[in-house]
Amino acid sequence: MTQPRQFVIEADGGSRGNPGPAGYGAVVIDPVTGETLAEAAEYIGVATNNVAEYKGLIAGLKAAKALVPDASADGALQVRVRMDSKLVVEQMSGRWKIKHPDMKPLAAEAARILPASAVTYEWIPREKNKHADRLANEAMDAGKRGKQWEPSASTAALDTPRPSTTAGLPPVSGPPGDAAAGAARARAALSARPAAATGTASAVAPTPTASSTAPQVGWAAAPDLGAPATFVLLRHGETALTPEKRFSGSGGSDPELSATGRHQAERIAQSLAARGTIEEIVSSPLRRCRETAAAVAARLGLEVRIEDGLRETDFGAWEGLTFAEVRERYGPDLDAWLASAKAAPTGGGESFAEVARRVAATRDRLTARYAGRTVLLVTHVTPIKTLVRLALGAPPEAMFRMELSAASVSAVAYYSDGNVSLRLLNDTSHLR
Repeated sequence: MTQPRQFVIEADGGSRGNPGPAGYGAVVIDPVTGETLAEAAEYIGVATNNVAEYKGLIAGLKAAKALVPDASADGALQVRVRMDSKLVVEQMSGRWKIKHPDMKPLAAEAARILPASAVTYEWIPREKNKHADRLANEAMDAGKRGKQWEPSASTAALDTPRPSTTAGLPPVSGPPGDAAAGAARARAALSARPAAATGTASAVAPTPTASSTAPQVGWAAAPDLGAPATFVLLRHGETALTPEKRFSGSGGSDPELSATGRHQAERIAQSLAARGTIEEIVSSPLRRCRETAAAVAARLGLEVRIEDGLRETDFGAWEGLTFAEVRERYGPDLDAWLASAKAAPTGGGESFAEVARRVAATRDRLTARYAGRTVLLVTHVTPIKTLVRLALGAPPEAMFRMELSAASVSAVAYYSDGNVSLRLLNDTSHLR
């Protein structure tokens, strides 16, 4: 008797507002090898978390079915669905009643995709559903830009690596922090992906796994990996808000450089010209960064490329306020923000977790584009601290333990085997 094909589906959905801008993600995994067989994600407009989670389930089941031509036949396919939504798992398992009118048609649609005997459901903690969560957030990020998720731009599989062989279900959590998210390995895997198969409901793509070879750590002899992609991280010069220590993100007034800031930009331009190592310049789209980058570019004779992923955090209703003013007006929200990277500023700002996902995706794109080159990234406090934190594999609370002065320089090198080296942090010697 032919044995059924066995798959694991991990699915998730999210809504930034509940209801708010929403998206889902789903991944189909080989339970023996841990290989990612297909991914699906879509921005679905304004919806609740539960609607997005159900749509993620539906997309995952459809993706699994598409991999087996006779999937509807009895015994042809066996699927284990793993989700961190207790509601979806319990409702689809038949243990909880489905009362909400928005959920009933979605549950019915999910139940029709495969025979009931072919699907089992398991609840897992959120930290073990990182791949699907990352896909859902990529979809929401794309929707925020007025676009849909594209498989070729996704790094979800690469940032949640799985072993090449397992005894059972594959582990789903990656290495501590993000220190081993290899730039060259990421680009090699992305460039090797086949074109996505897209339908009306979502984009779905078969996805190869990243290399299972771990980055070498320590001082032992290593192969010649060539020159790393080196990011020279320049925080922009001062604005009128900087010395007053006011929240100044991407959702505020977009201030220009002050006279002090323009002087700082000229000083760093002189210093970088003397070093002669910068080959490319990439800048945040915000005015203070563009003006700082322009001063350097004029001195070095280089063009400036704008990268939206390098923008500062959106601080919502806190924009333009001092810390004390935020404490007085939004004390509980500030306490939550200081306690958790997942908490967002009042009024629809970005959480540090959301910024980290955006910055990590930007890092992967840029390290691939500029492999072996030295690139000046002109950006802000949060993106620079995030790149440093991820390079070190440090926890989110490390963001509050770094000093980063206006017009300061830091540097991180990314090697082709996935190793990362922090070269410099908060250097202001050029200003003295």
